[in-house]
Amino acid sequence: MRAWGAAIWAGPWWETFLLGVVRRVQARTGPQPWWMPRRVLTVVSADVDATSGVAAIWLLWRPRSRRTREHTGLLEWHDERWQYLGGGWGDADGDDGADVEVLDVRHAAGSVGLSRRLDPPGSLVSAPWIGCDIVRLGSDVGHVLVGARRLEAPEQRRLIAVWKSPRTGTGRGTRPVMAALAQDGTELSRIGPHDGLDSHTWARLRDEL
Repeated sequence: MRAWGAAIWAGPWWETFLLGVVRRVQARTGPQPWWMPRRVLTVVSADVDATSGVAAIWLLWRPRSRRTREHTGLLEWHDERWQYLGGGWGDADGDDGADVEVLDVRHAAGSVGLSRRLDPPGSLVSAPWIGCDIVRLGSDVGHVLVGARRLEAPEQRRLIAVWKSPRTGTGRGTRPVMAALAQDGTELSRIGPHDGLDSHTWARLRDEL
């Protein structure tokens, strides 16, 4: 199965496609290329943090098929150009987030960054960690904070969020705090770097005990 996945999510054509998606997001023209039928490949969501020089893309291959596959790709701005780091792929979970009350976060992919990994010996230890998460939102959420960044809640109520952090003792980075906000800016829920559930869900579970 890995050979099949590697064939789909690798190669010059694939990297060119992802770079095109990043450019479309930066131009605010929407992530889905006009020439790519959604029934073949759907760009569910894409997030570009130009300040940190990182980007993430969430795609579904054959979204209406019983063999739907999901891919999350990571890119980093390095050496004056966007470069593909790799990502995660596998069977799509089929969860459209319809049962999410406020905020649900699922880890998607992570990689050591290029910005120091390709430098002289010893730099691998100090290279940053680049990660991304699938975020599903309830109907009352207007925006989501990813650290200090503010992302608008899409109509489909699901998005991918990219982030970068120093690596910890585990060799990976620390996900930023994420908070779901109402349209008026009121905080509805939040989830910390090491939390499995958001604060709204925890409060509801405590009330049910």
